[in-house]
Amino acid sequence: MITKPAKNATRKKRHARVRSKLTGTTLRPRLNVFRSNSHIYAQVVDDSNSVTLVSASTLDKELSADSTGNTEAAKLVGELVAKRAIEKGIKTVVFDRGGYLYHGRVKALADAAREAGLEF
Repeated sequence: MITKPAKNATRKKRHARVRSKLTGTTLRPRLNVFRSNSHIYAQVVDDSNSVTLVSASTLDKELSADSTGNTEAAKLVGELVAKRAIEKGIKTVVFDRGGYLYHGRVKALADAAREAGLEF
C-alpha cells in the first residue's frame, strides 16, 4: 500500500521532471494546476519574470460551487482563469498539469479553459 506522503513525493518528482522541460515566457505563460483533496487552484505564471499574472481557485468568492472537490468545480475554475487571462490579454499558454495525471479534475479544468478561449 502506498501512503499519501509517498504519493505526493512521486508527484513532486514527476512535476520536477516536467518543469525541467517546460517554462512559461512573457509571450506564452504557463498555466499551472494544483489539486488538493477539497479544492483546485490554477494560476498563469510568467517564469521569465517570476510573476503570477492571473489566478483562480475554488476558494474565490466569484464561484458559487456547492462542492469544491469535484469536476464541476474544476470546470468553473477553468472558465474563470481563462476569462481573467483573456481580460489581461493572454490568449496562448503552456499547460502544466503539476505532476498529476491528465484525467478527472485536471482534464475538466483544461477543457473548460480551452472552451473559454485559451489556446494550448
